Amino acid sequence: MTCQVSIIIPTLNEEKFLPFLLESIKKQDFKDYEVIVADAGSKDRTLEIAKKYGAKLLKGGLPAIGRNQGAEIAGAKLLLFLDADVLLPESFLEKSLKEFRERKLGIASFQLVPIESKVARMLFNLFYNFPVLFLEKILAHAAMGILVKKEFFQKLKGFDETIKLAEDHDLARRAKKIGKFGIIKGAKLLVSIRRFEKEGWLKTALKYFLCEFHMIFFGPVRTDLFHYKFNHYLKNNK
Repeated sequence: MTCQVSIIIPTLNEEKFLPFLLESIKKQDFKDYEVIVADAGSKDRTLEIAKKYGAKLLKGGLPAIGRNQGAEIAGAKLLLFLDADVLLPESFLEKSLKEFRERKLGIASFQLVPIESKVARMLFNLFYNFPVLFLEKILAHAAMGILVKKEFFQKLKGFDETIKLAEDHDLARRAKKIGKFGIIKGAKLLVSIRRFEKEGWLKTALKYFLCEFHMIFFGPVRTDLFHYKFNHYLKNNK
């Protein structure tokens, strides 16, 4: 059975955040989708939660690997990649798909709105949303949520699994060379700031800034130069 959108979520011990994301998907007015969870070996209730919501399950790995594995079994012509710690606001899918088609985009990402605090929202607007909108036609950025035509994704051979950090930005920039990229204006993605809280705002922001600098002048980050960790939130989740 085919559907309009395949929603692909890489996970690793996401029992705290995943149910909120899946519930926000379930509450969307748009229903013609499938959910694919690519799990990297969770030891908590992640798989149990995914099964409860009827998601398709498969073995994943680091985010790029999980996303690529999910795309291989996706039945839709549109792929929506989401991080596990995001939420979809009301009518997000309907509004995003409508704008994606009206603007004849091949790949798109979203403005990010922190769930937790007004101060965080102000900082995200200043240091992420405004810059990515300003650079939309010059330098593509895509983080935490990516909507892309499956044919584009396949031409690009998916996410580059050799990249250690910002493989999502890399995908968007490669895709922009063969099709139209855009930031969706009519729907914003609600996101967690757990990494900033765990590692510190200044340290995390500096890491992202230096990564951007590296990508522009030296190419994708293929070493562990920035010591970017995954699944180091487990104590907080418990």
